[in-house]
This record gives sequence, structure tokens and C-alpha cells, in this order.
Amino acid sequence: MRSGSLAQDAPAPANAALLRNVFALAAPTTFVAILQVIAQLVETWLAARQGTAALAGWAVILPFALLMQQMSTGAMGGGVVSAIARALGASRTDEASSLVMHALMIALTAGLAFTLGLCLFGRPMLEAIAGPAAAEAAHLYVLLLFGLGAVPSWLANTLASVLRGGGRHALAARTLTLTWIVFPPLAWLLCEPAGMGLAGIGAAFALVFIAAALSMAIVVTRGGAGFMPIFRQRLTATLFKRILAIGATACALAAIANLTTILVTRQLREYGTAAVAAYGISARLEFLIIPLAFGVGSALTALVGKAAGGNDWPTARRLAWLGGIVTFAATALLGLLVASNSGRFAAFFTQDVQVSAIASIALSFIGPAFGGLGLGMALYFASMGAGRMKWPVIAALSRIVLAVGGGWLFADVAGMGMSGHFLGVALGLVAYGLCGAIGVRRAVWSAR
Repeated sequence: MRSGSLAQDAPAPANAALLRNVFALAAPTTFVAILQVIAQLVETWLAARQGTAALAGWAVILPFALLMQQMSTGAMGGGVVSAIARALGASRTDEASSLVMHALMIALTAGLAFTLGLCLFGRPMLEAIAGPAAAEAAHLYVLLLFGLGAVPSWLANTLASVLRGGGRHALAARTLTLTWIVFPPLAWLLCEPAGMGLAGIGAAFALVFIAAALSMAIVVTRGGAGFMPIFRQRLTATLFKRILAIGATACALAAIANLTTILVTRQLREYGTAAVAAYGISARLEFLIIPLAFGVGSALTALVGKAAGGNDWPTARRLAWLGGIVTFAATALLGLLVASNSGRFAAFFTQDVQVSAIASIALSFIGPAFGGLGLGMALYFASMGAGRMKWPVIAALSRIVLAVGGGWLFADVAGMGMSGHFLGVALGLVAYGLCGAIGVRRAVWSAR
């Protein structure tokens, strides 16, 4: 009897059992995500303490720093999780073992691309977007963050994805927990007592991820993922394709998301440095939804991948919807909290009255749309496990069109000014969630 028939004849697991599986894998990753959120909030606070020019420069680099984390953790990392989970779901353990070396080669190449790209072109980009003062304040920060930290970050997050692909989410979380606990005090120590200013944040990031990469390498080479990786082998295009078919698409979507922030930041430059700095605060809170959604999303990638690998598509769809609903509820509640207390959140990050006032307006528009981003992100991670990426692409394109094009219409044509740009960003997040939800249906998620 074919595997598809076996999956169809087996009794369907109850929703409660599926949710327990999701929560069991999501819990350790979510804990790490909460620590990461706290660390990134401290980073935002530290950047703001270095002055408006430094904060503006940091805000310009923020999308690239987040893009590196998103690609290595959730995008290409999701491709690694999906490929290994589907191989294990189909009982191809040797393939899972061979995928590790292919994943590491991709990580090394991508890390070097970030290093070269940002170290060579970071300063000209800073000057073009935020002006010479911001470029001067943030240049050394860029060199340390990407020059020393890009490759270790990619390697550490890729090795963590290998563990998640094997269902060892808790093991992956242990090293990352220590990483995000150490980062904030080390960043403060280098930033202020050591006198490095904004550059201290970049140095701290590089140091903690060098340590994380070494620790993860020891765990994986000792069989921590549930199988022993094969390092001495001939690399094949087939196994690279297993990862890149999902990971490359996901990286492109992460790039579109960050390009959205960059383009909106460029539009807001017309309103002055304070507007750029204020949107940096709002964008940071918006981006904090991503690691929170990744807690559930990483579990969905692994569980949906195994279900899809076993040709059990009804279970794959139910897993996606259950995880999506839980994530939507949590992020929508958080967004409403931020929007209803936007002034307090803005004032926490900066004492500049003008920057705080603009950030408060931005959060009052964008906060209520956080639920759309959370839903879209959860279903995006589930789609990686399923190998169905068409609708996540549509969702990302709808988001950038509304945020940039819609923002321009509201701001310039309708005369709303800065508020129009913030409304465009909010509508883009809502569209992102809706399009992601449309894609998770039987006509799309089924055997081909």
C-alpha cells in the first residue's frame, strides 16, 4: 500500500494533540525569541542614547541587520529545517546527514556576501539615505557587525536549523539562550563604559555569535540532531536544491520585507532626521513580531514538513491553521497594547521630544496591524515546511505595494503627510496576513 493511502487510512490526530505537539516544539524557541526581543529592545535603547545621528544611522542599518538574522534563522534556515524534516519524514536518514554539509556551504557563502556587501557599500548607503552625520556615527558599527559577525551568525543559525529539522528544538535553544542573555550586558559594557559608542553593539554581536557558532558545531557533530552529519562527501546539485528550493525563495521574501522598511525610511527622510529616527523605533517594534512568530513558526516548519513528507496533507493544513490562529491572537493582543500606549513605548526609547512624538503617531497606526504580520509569518513558516511558497510570495508583494505605493498615495496625493506613510505600512501588514491565509487551502496544499 502506498504511503499516501496509509496516511489517509490512519486516524486523524485531534486538534488538541496537534497543538500539544506544536507547543512542545515551540516552547524552547519561543523562550529564546523572548530573550531576543528583550535584547533587541536594549539595543534600541542603547542606540538612542548615542544621539539622534547615531540612532538615524542605526535605523538605516537595522533592516540589513534584521535581514541577516531573518535569512539565516527563518528563511534559509527554514529551508534547512524543511529539507531535513521532509527527508526524515520519508525515512531518508542518509539524505538528512548529507544535507548538513550542503547547508553549511550555503551559510558560509551567504555570510561572506553580507560581509563584503555591507563593508564595501555600507557608508555610501548611509550617506545617501540618512546623510553624512549618520554615516559617520554608524560606519564602525557596520564594519564590526558585518565584518566580524556575519559569517559566525550564519553558521550558528544554520546549525541551529539542523537541530530543529531533527525535532531537537530544545537543544538548539540552549546555546541561543546564553547568546541572547550575554549580548545586552556585553553591548552596554562595550558601548558606554568602554567608550565604543554605537560600534560597541556591533562588536558585542560578533563576539557572542562566534561563541555560539563554535558551541553549535560541537553539538551537531556529536549527533545532537538525532543523526550523524556526513562531512566527507561529494557535494551534489540535488541536495543543494532540496534546501534552496525553499530557502532561496524565503530569502527573497525576507529581502522584500526589509526593502519595504528601507523604502519607507527613504520616503520619510523628506520630513527630516527626526522622522527617520522615529520610524526606526517603530520598525524595531514591528520587527520584534518576527522572532515571536518564529517560536511557533519553527515548530510548524518541522511538523508540517514531516506531515508533507509522509503525504499527510490534511494534518499539514490543520497544523498550519492551529499555529496561525495562536500566533495571530498573541501578536494582535501585543499590537493593541502597543497602540494604546504608543506614547509610553516611544518615550522609553528616546528622550528627544520630537522623535518621541513622531514614533508615537507611527505606533498608533501600525500597532493594530501587528496581528496581520503575526498570522502571515506563522503561515509563511508553515508553507516552507509544505514546500508551497506561491502565496507567501503574493503576500510579500502585496505588503510592499501597499506600504510604499499606498503610503505615497495617502501621504502626498491625499495630503496626510507622515501619517499617510504609517497608514500604508499598517495596511500592508493586514494584506500580508490575509494573503498568507488564502494560500493555506486544500487546492494549494495537496499532493501533486
